[in-house]
Amino acid sequence: MGGTLKSRGAGGSSGCGGPKGKKKNGRNRGSKANNPPYLPPEAEDGNIEYKLKLVNPSQYRFEHLVTQMKWRLQEGRGEAVYQIGVEDNGLLVGLAEEEMRASLKTLHRMAEKVGADITVLREREVDYDSDMPRKITEVLVRKVPDNQQFLDLRVAVLGNVDSGKSTLLGVLTQGELDNGRGRARLNLFRHLHEIQSGRTSSISFEILGFNSKGEVVNYSDSRTAEEICESSSKMITFIDLAGHHKYLHTTIFGLTSYCPDCALLLVSANTGIAGTTREHLGLALALKVPFFVVVSKVDLCAKTTVERTVRQLERVLKQPGCHKVPMLVISEDDAVTAAQQFAQSPNVTPIFTLSSVSGESLDLLKVFLNILPPLTNSKEQEELMQQLTEFQVDEIYTVPEVGTVVGGTLSSGICREGDQLVVGPTDDGCFLELRVCSIQRNRSACRVLRAGQAATLALGDFDRALLRKGMVMVSPEMNPTICSVFEAEIVLLFHATTFRRGFQVTVHVGNVRQTAVVEKIHAKEGHFGKSSQYLMRHLQELVSHFAESMERRRMKRYIRQPPTPAPIVWIFLLSQSGNH
Repeated sequence: MGGTLKSRGAGGSSGCGGPKGKKKNGRNRGSKANNPPYLPPEAEDGNIEYKLKLVNPSQYRFEHLVTQMKWRLQEGRGEAVYQIGVEDNGLLVGLAEEEMRASLKTLHRMAEKVGADITVLREREVDYDSDMPRKITEVLVRKVPDNQQFLDLRVAVLGNVDSGKSTLLGVLTQGELDNGRGRARLNLFRHLHEIQSGRTSSISFEILGFNSKGEVVNYSDSRTAEEICESSSKMITFIDLAGHHKYLHTTIFGLTSYCPDCALLLVSANTGIAGTTREHLGLALALKVPFFVVVSKVDLCAKTTVERTVRQLERVLKQPGCHKVPMLVISEDDAVTAAQQFAQSPNVTPIFTLSSVSGESLDLLKVFLNILPPLTNSKEQEELMQQLTEFQVDEIYTVPEVGTVVGGTLSSGICREGDQLVVGPTDDGCFLELRVCSIQRNRSACRVLRAGQAATLALGDFDRALLRKGMVMVSPEMNPTICSVFEAEIVLLFHATTFRRGFQVTVHVGNVRQTAVVEKIHAKEGHFGKSSQYLMRHLQELVSHFAESMERRRMKRYIRQPPTPAPIVWIFLLSQSGNH
């Protein structure tokens, strides 16, 4: 398996809490000709730790190992991965059965010391230069931080209409397969017209909980959201977005407002990339939201059709505008590797092929979601928490015996019960004082809200008529001010008409949706010169390919020399003004 492990290995990290003991790697391993398998060398940051073996450590060494585990858990915000049988430089040495058993026992003691749980993800045999069977073991260590109820990960669900987004979420969260006519999605719809048409027009949320052993806790009789939260050590919050082009503005609002950690792009196997799929893909790329792809409805198609859809996806993902590295997941081992590489590299894009009717490969997606670590590191989280409080108002409700309730995301700082905040801006540009009476996350009570977390806040008898979506609740110390004119750098992805001064647009900034007018357009200094050189180079390449094609057809008399740079600049200036 040696060469295979080299291509499928996950990246690593190094220890903390003191220097690590040097591991001997100069042993003589015979004269086998196969190349030694390697993982990427251990890095100092991150939540992945390499250990050659953990056999009968001394008390001092054990305390040092526990300190390292605490650091790894902090780096992974509650999750760490240990590679047992691997040296610091990434060499896969492997351990005999007895040594591996002793190492796992020591790792279990370390986890008990810090209050964590361990789960064996996979075992691999390494046959490099050894006559005895040797294994490496990959172990997931999970501990819910003391200041949190569970680990939280938000996943936005994108895809064309009728690709099966709501059906997939219904199957994942309810544990029952679909009947092929959309029965699994009925509990996700919020409006009558959604049930009648079968199309999502609003934003809905569904939760999928995993316990410390990686088991789904949703699947039991009469399991409420409160019970799921209490039993879960990791919670996946799915944001179900609309797929129809008519509701594109709602999808944009969901991506910009709810700050998803990553996105799930659903593609139907029988239709391929169609409808709004390219637009949703472009939105994820423009907003720099990492995403993975799920090809659904494989039960309706022949194997060749599914393969053609996957090839189409791979071509699109490899295009210059995407620059992604597609990774097809066909086994549990692939799912583990995909989760680790997806978190380490923004260019890796896992692709799953599954069915919500037959249940094919659904378990691979669950394994991926269970192992997928938080995509923001602990340092960024701490920096956000040290800033002043800012809460984005996305939803407004009136609850009997509770009063006015607002839902949204805390973008920075910490919010506690009883905090005094100001909300605005109102129509006249003012900010009004209010008090946070209580907080709920995923329908369960919560006393403290931290940056990046979504929740609902009860405001008591505050007048609901004074609130609207797009407002912010901030700390009075921020001394907020309003503005009606701002400058922005924009990239024009696509537009059917001319983008010019006086053009009316809708601006999406976080949870703010506001109509605006373009007052002035500034060109970047030196932008046209660089772009003309870029176009010149690529146009010359096109002319060269055209010449080769004509030569093959023996039509050399139609070949012309590449044009001079001046017309190229002129063409580009026209395209900049919108006259394509």
